Amino acid sequence: MSNTCDIDPALVKKIEDFRFAKRSQGNAALICKIDKNKLLIEEEEDEENLSIEELAELLPENTPRYVVLSFELKHDDGRLSYPLVFLYYSPNGVKPELNMLYASAKTYFQNKVGLGKVLDLQDADSLTDDWLRSKLLK
Repeated sequence: MSNTCDIDPALVKKIEDFRFAKRSQGNAALICKIDKNKLLIEEEEDEENLSIEELAELLPENTPRYVVLSFELKHDDGRLSYPLVFLYYSPNGVKPELNMLYASAKTYFQNKVGLGKVLDLQDADSLTDDWLRSKLLK
């Protein structure tokens, strides 16, 4: 199977470190983009201790992104967990060729870095704590 894009080896290492980082509080996110010229998935931003609303504001209005998110999930019994979530953000109005590029590389990226929980998001305004919590506690 051929891949549309390669993944920056530094990003693969960073995600591995990100996965095993000890979190004591808050959300953390790695926002990734595809460099169209190099056909390479690379890191765009690394954010810690941000709210989900702040993350939503970082997402561009008309360009897809991959987000690796460590989400502070508060369970009904008071426990905290930090599941690793892969958000595939593809807003409405994206140029079809750009949308196809991200969609074609999504599964490869997901499998290469070992992300199991995948959530698709089309509107950054929909990205809230309640939305994430409802998806993760299903």
